[in-house]
Amino acid sequence: MSDPRVALEPGADPTERVRVLRRAHETFTRAGTVPRPVRSVVAESWRRSARAGVGPDGTAPVELTDDDLGAYRAEHPLTRVMPLFRELLGTFAADGEHLLAVCDAHGRLLWVEGHAATRRRADRMNFVPGARWSESAVGTNAPGTAVAVDRPVQVFAAEHFIRRVQPWTCAAAPVHDPRTGRVLGAVDITGGNGLAHPHSLGFVQAVARAAEAQLALLAPPCPQEAPLLSALGRDEAELVAGGRRIRLSRRHSEILVLLSRHPEGLSGDELLCALYADESVTPVTLRAELARLRRLLGQGVLASRPYRLSAGMESDATVVERRLESGALAAAVEAYAGPLLPGSQAPAVVRLRERLAGGLRAALIAHGDPDLLADWAHAPWGEDDTEVWRALAAVRPTAPILARLAALEAELAAPGGRAVARSRGATYLQRPRA
Repeated sequence: MSDPRVALEPGADPTERVRVLRRAHETFTRAGTVPRPVRSVVAESWRRSARAGVGPDGTAPVELTDDDLGAYRAEHPLTRVMPLFRELLGTFAADGEHLLAVCDAHGRLLWVEGHAATRRRADRMNFVPGARWSESAVGTNAPGTAVAVDRPVQVFAAEHFIRRVQPWTCAAAPVHDPRTGRVLGAVDITGGNGLAHPHSLGFVQAVARAAEAQLALLAPPCPQEAPLLSALGRDEAELVAGGRRIRLSRRHSEILVLLSRHPEGLSGDELLCALYADESVTPVTLRAELARLRRLLGQGVLASRPYRLSAGMESDATVVERRLESGALAAAVEAYAGPLLPGSQAPAVVRLRERLAGGLRAALIAHGDPDLLADWAHAPWGEDDTEVWRALAAVRPTAPILARLAALEAELAAPGGRAVARSRGATYLQRPRA
């Protein structure tokens, strides 16, 4: 195909493509192989869905209803741009017998609106507000896959992982916090095969960008705001400072994470030990990295003797820690975008990563809130976390949750079962953001 993001090339026969995709889907569910012409974005999603224990005959779990749903929506940042979504997509959805849907960063549907008869059909597969449509819950679908890969996605007919969803076609695009770049959720258009047109994908992507622009206008000005370092769930951190957005190398990311936690500064020897497990690395190597970082940040930001930041720097990891220490568990989970620099092997970063994830997991299990446990269990870093799935099954013993727990425990009991470290999310690597 000329554009792998587009589900159906102009002029292609949708009926024939559906037949081919259904055969491919049956081959995958039977043998675990993905034949052509399944697009790479769909093939990768099918594999993730299978690893998460999703079955092709599953159903989306409904996690929030009534007052709980209303309270959650009222506090969600995307509430502020729902009028824009309705203005840009609402009429298109209603006139075209489609649905406008908006989900949060965990794939949980917040709003589903549009053509009345189409809504009634969608209700039968739990495509309703409060239902979780993440990949780890229901497999490949546009809103769930869009937040999983942080890219616009179009899913056509039998590209959906669950069979009961295969009569539908959808296109979705992630919406980001304009200040931090964090994924807030996704906006989606769902309906018939006509949505496989390339224009549908471009349209929903444009709506997402318009929402981000409006969120930027609605955000209060923060001229004195400290630089913000985003290092959770990404191998290369991003620094927002002085109106600039700076993508950092892995080593520079590690240095800033450590210095942001030590405002008093670190000596060269302390920083060397914190960054390098290999004792043969010389101070010259570290000084060269610091010189490159100083040029990148500009004059007056990185001081020496000891190495320190001349001004305060906020990091998303310290935000999570602060909220956790204050007992604001739900806010801590909301701010946790994944393990700290998951690909880093720097000794001090590894300790920080394990301490942060371990503290958050322990608090979740002790608190026993089903929604917070579900958020963790269905996230990429929690899909193999047996302890959290056990805690979730104890407070929300639904069939899909019990089935997933049984699969995880069988895997642990099998000879050569995965290491305990993996169950704690230690090997999770999130796709780097573009």
